[in-house]
Amino acid sequence: MATLYTQQSKNVSKTWLLMSFFLIIVIAIGFFVSEYYGNINILYFFIIFAVGMNIFSYWNSDKIALALNHAKQIQKSDNSELWNTIENLAITAGLPMPKVYIIDDPAPNAFATGRNKEHAVVAVTTGILGLLDKTELEGVIAHELSHIGNRDILLSTVVVVLVGFISIVAHIFTRSLFLGGGRRRSDGEAGGILMIIGIVLSVLAPIFATLIQLAISRKREFLADASGALLTRYPEGLANALIKIGKYNQPMKYANEATAHLFIANPFGRTGKNLSNLFNTHPPIEARVQALLGK
Repeated sequence: MATLYTQQSKNVSKTWLLMSFFLIIVIAIGFFVSEYYGNINILYFFIIFAVGMNIFSYWNSDKIALALNHAKQIQKSDNSELWNTIENLAITAGLPMPKVYIIDDPAPNAFATGRNKEHAVVAVTTGILGLLDKTELEGVIAHELSHIGNRDILLSTVVVVLVGFISIVAHIFTRSLFLGGGRRRSDGEAGGILMIIGIVLSVLAPIFATLIQLAISRKREFLADASGALLTRYPEGLANALIKIGKYNQPMKYANEATAHLFIANPFGRTGKNLSNLFNTHPPIEARVQALLGK
């Protein structure tokens, strides 16, 4: 039977697999670039870059996610009600008190990030603070703390950096092929084959990375909903919060695909701006509410 601890172990394993996938993709692109230009130093650069980005993403991906969403850290004196809610639920969950951030945005939303429970962050928007009552806010906070307890946060936050940099590397490679320049190792048919393989790889790499991002996100939300409901012993609180959040159709001011999967609800609004249902980072609100209420 699956338990909280097996889920935690799976998330750690998935994080290492994701980092390995990133290494392989970046090094593969570097290989084709070095072969195309006949310069082995290019491959060495890509290897160093891939390893460096893995290390960087582990230590700094949470900071990038917070910066992208313009989140500002607060202390207890800034919002004692929010602080006490998070602190009380963290104690109940057996977790250290996370850092608290607020995003100045009317769209109701929240997310958790950090590399582990000792370095965790919970961020909420001003919109969610104004929209939800106490029990509903507790449901949302319990959901985010469950992400921390389930060790979702490292996996989901590392995705932000790695998916973004795979796209950047692929774009650089594509531009290098079409702009030309430098001495090519292979001309004629061989050079053409390398160019075709490189283009296909550069196109498919960001798509594969995005599909991994989506696969990770949807199951996490159902698990965090269930864990959050167990933490508060009041599933109706989170269910009512999701219903209210789902009725808000406007996107967040700084919504972007890289961090969309971190939030409790789609930051592009209910209709999923820039995202079709197939590529939505979140399961439908209705399905989540039904699961919470047992309907």
